[in-house]
Amino acid sequence: MEFPDLGKHCSEKTCKQLDFLPLKCDGCNKDFCKDHHKFSRHQCSAAYKKDVHVPVCPLCRAPVPVGRGEIADIVVGKHMDNDCKYNPAKEKPKIFIHRCTMEGCKKKEMVKLVCDQCQDNFCIKHRHPLDHNCKHRDHPISKAGCAAIMRASESGASKKLSSNWLVQQLRGKQKC
Repeated sequence: MEFPDLGKHCSEKTCKQLDFLPLKCDGCNKDFCKDHHKFSRHQCSAAYKKDVHVPVCPLCRAPVPVGRGEIADIVVGKHMDNDCKYNPAKEKPKIFIHRCTMEGCKKKEMVKLVCDQCQDNFCIKHRHPLDHNCKHRDHPISKAGCAAIMRASESGASKKLSSNWLVQQLRGKQKC
């Protein structure tokens, strides 16, 4: 052999494979091959020092310390019964609470989008009077509503709009 000092033998009693890139265990500081470098594969005596899992309370999201030899489920249960700071009244408030009043629409928005004419709350899709068939059509329509009428009439979507209403609005009753 040309390089007798290159590599090390695996410290696992049953393996003893010569490995040219051995891996050192964090717990016991012995050299192992790629097959035995994990704690469980070589029954590491110091695995408990490195392989630490801290359970978290499912209610208050606080870490719960578990002593050596204790069962995590029992310790977390005791924490939930005695020390848990969980308060259901302090839960995060819901953000999307403003529901659209358009029939059949179930969308909710973060901010109220109130129609200037009928004073109902709508989602972004139905916020304009034309989009939700506003009941108060005799009120003057907003600039946004005029822009929507113009876009609809130019894009060929005028079939969607009530043609009588569009004619009334554009005839001179309302100037956009």
